[in-house]
Amino acid sequence: QKKLVQAGGGLVQAGGSLRLSCAVSGTSLNANVAEWYHQAPGKQRELVAIIGEDGTTNYGDSVKGRFTISRDRTKNTVYLQMNGLKPEDTGIYWCWAELGGAHYWGQGTQVTVSS
Repeated sequence: QKKLVQAGGGLVQAGGSLRLSCAVSGTSLNANVAEWYHQAPGKQRELVAIIGEDGTTNYGDSVKGRFTISRDRTKNTVYLQMNGLKPEDTGIYWCWAELGGAHYWGQGTQVTVSS
């Protein structure tokens, strides 16, 4: 069964760092296009970062310069390195990926940034 398995997250003080990972499981298909989303409490889910098949990356305005999306094809895993975390970064983070033409979501992971 193809799925995305997320890891990382947790509680961190403002200014700290966390790394989220999103591993493809159950298939050798590569996550050619992958995205990270953030949903703050009481708000809609928003796109945080995207990495394309060619490695091109784009970021939401609120995280530019602080977050970095990357991919390790040997591990078929996508990462989100989050530096300079702010209390407003608190919420649930999901990864999304396209695998062989189908779309998959990770299970979500909680990130809490204390002030």
